[in-house]
Amino acid sequence: MNLRQIKPLALAFSITVALAACQKAETPAAEPVAEAPKLTVDLSQVAQQPIALKADDISPEILACQDFNGHVNAKWLAANPVPADRTTWGAFPALGERSLQVQHEIAKAAAAGDFPEGSMERKVGDFFKAGMDEAAIEAAGITPIQPELDRIAAIASNADIPAYLGEAYAEGNGMLFGFYAMADYNDSNTNIAYATQGGLSLPEKAYYLEDREDYKAARAAFLVHVEKLMTLAGADAETAKAQAQQVLDFETRIAKSSLGRVELRDPATRYNPVSLADANASTPNFDWTAFFAALDVDAPASFSLAMPGFFKEFDAMLADVPVEQWKTWLQFRAIDSAAPYLSSAFEQANFEFYRKTLSGQQEMQPRWKRVLGALNGSMGEGFGQLYVAQAFPPESKAKMEALVQNLMATLKVRLENLEWMSEETKVKAIEKWSTFTPKVGYPDKWRDWSGLEVGGDSYAQNLMRAAAFNYRYNLDKIGKPVDRSEWGMSPQTVNAYYRSTANEIVFPAAILQPPFFDVNADDALNYGGIGAVIGHEMLHGFDDQGSKFDAAGNMANWWTDADRANFNARTDKLAEQYSGYEALPGMNVNGRLGLGENIADLGGVTVAYDALKRAQGEGFSDPMVDGFSQDQRFFMNWATVWRIAFTEAQLKQQLTVGPHSPGMFRAVGAPSNLPAFAEAFGCKEGDKMVRSGEDRVVIW
Repeated sequence: MNLRQIKPLALAFSITVALAACQKAETPAAEPVAEAPKLTVDLSQVAQQPIALKADDISPEILACQDFNGHVNAKWLAANPVPADRTTWGAFPALGERSLQVQHEIAKAAAAGDFPEGSMERKVGDFFKAGMDEAAIEAAGITPIQPELDRIAAIASNADIPAYLGEAYAEGNGMLFGFYAMADYNDSNTNIAYATQGGLSLPEKAYYLEDREDYKAARAAFLVHVEKLMTLAGADAETAKAQAQQVLDFETRIAKSSLGRVELRDPATRYNPVSLADANASTPNFDWTAFFAALDVDAPASFSLAMPGFFKEFDAMLADVPVEQWKTWLQFRAIDSAAPYLSSAFEQANFEFYRKTLSGQQEMQPRWKRVLGALNGSMGEGFGQLYVAQAFPPESKAKMEALVQNLMATLKVRLENLEWMSEETKVKAIEKWSTFTPKVGYPDKWRDWSGLEVGGDSYAQNLMRAAAFNYRYNLDKIGKPVDRSEWGMSPQTVNAYYRSTANEIVFPAAILQPPFFDVNADDALNYGGIGAVIGHEMLHGFDDQGSKFDAAGNMANWWTDADRANFNARTDKLAEQYSGYEALPGMNVNGRLGLGENIADLGGVTVAYDALKRAQGEGFSDPMVDGFSQDQRFFMNWATVWRIAFTEAQLKQQLTVGPHSPGMFRAVGAPSNLPAFAEAFGCKEGDKMVRSGEDRVVIW
């Protein structure tokens, strides 16, 4: 919510209340107003997904000390192959499926009801109805984006391109570079503007520049995809073929000037405060002052213009790329981004390339799932209000908050007793620990969606209006104080996150289900599941990049040189460990790309195990559930959380661009460094799941 909206709305509300009070005193009581209808949703048919740890899933013939992932997960994965409409299947995707089933029931009920104009139920219902109206979408064809294509066609020269980009970005159609508001890395209480590299259709720069066989195949398929879309938009076959090559050439040039995924992990690559005058001097063909004006954003004293190589090349391209090639690329991007919401031919083309070719998904998801995906992307937190009311019991939040506090206390003890860190740095580490902000379930303050117009007539128009509305919401933060009550994920998202500039750990409602969390489960399962996830998110504050931010959320060095060198030596060993895991023949995990997540995994499991012991207390009597000890069940549930299978294409893409190591290696990577794991399963020196001596990694 931007501040220009808050103050007038609050004032109007105060005046309305005062007038109502006067009227009550001076006039007879009015007739009672009928109560607005309430959303009624039957979730009784939405089944729990069969992914919680069960004794029957364990494979005793696969030894825990040799292949722990296989020991816990092989049987389940063999019985649950990747569905044809997905590219992965396991704990996270299965919980995501259940969340979608719940959301489906809510959306159907909202669409079937007669709710007041402007209510969240009405917005959700109208959005869902419009998305499910295939006949109207088919009849509209490409017409929803024709005005945009006409504007691009009207570009007469290269000098017109910056003005067009300003207009497009103002409507939420940013296509060439990222531009957004975020907390200032040097002043985490204030939002500033960030400009970052972009403009690539393929997943990563390597897809354009390297001659690995799957990359070459992706480039060839991309040419076919562009040609298909341009043909559907009205170009003849010969023209469309030439346009496809122009688009690939354009993006290849961008790729050559872009940073890779490993480089981008360093926050310093994303932060370079400059004045508008200096920004304009660095891009003589692109006027940033005019760009801010086009976005209706007050000219700032400075903003972050990082990645100088990218913006230097972008500026050069404004001068030397022929205007017709620019127009071709802009038209393609406009069509490509809208394709999933246009008529079936466009949507099918989008699926064939991005999902089937690049990721290995064999079938398109049912329409209701695709529409829910768009709904979550357009108004996820608003939809989340309805989700929380229907699907999140209060007792889950209370028990989760207790778990968080136990993990917090346990982490403090570990920080205080680190042998490799000096007292000077420990003081700063404890200071950062003390400012952690946990958020559980859903926001305490919901975002205001009253300004978003949603109708039941045009699916594409709803999406375009939402894009403009959400982008305006973000832009209006520039130069304003950071609202630390905001969430970066909706409650119905099966995930969790850490935000370095706010030093916060966030756990949406939808992840608080088995195997992560069960209010009725024994402690071993909850600490091995959500407990380790809590620890994971906290330890992101101390991973190789999060550790570059201080207690206030500012990018600052709070380490002594010796402590940082010691830390780097330990994390280097962890990167080496994961780089040794072979995911496919000849393709290993990139230990550098996933280093932050792997540090968080190792620390998270370590802290969660200590917290389990703390919760059990002295004199604990192990109940031995299904013949397994609490320690065994702790580690077994950790492996269950990372139960996952991939299509081969998706696994290759994950290895190239994913910041997370594939789940089968997360299941074994952290436990193999913990003596408690070896003790729990009776593992011996030399077993694959036992790292000792110089091979064992100990960080937090």
